[in-house]
Amino acid sequence: MTRRLVSSGSRFEEQIGYSRAVVDGDWVFVAGMTGLKPGTQEIVEGGITAQTRQTMENIRTAFAAGGASMLNIT
Repeated sequence: MTRRLVSSGSRFEEQIGYSRAVVDGDWVFVAGMTGLKPGTQEIVEGGITAQTRQTMENIRTAFAAGGASMLNIT
């Protein structure tokens, strides 16, 4: 099986070997998802509800980059 890393552009990927998602065979693993806006790395305004929505969008985006969707969550 081939392992593939999904990059988010975070500075931590290069500094500490972090990856937003890892694709390994039929599995997509995500980690460290937060309410930060992609690209700017700023926390979204609007409190915990807005941050949770952004976190879920970040997970959806990572899954999509790994060839999966939210429907594949088990």
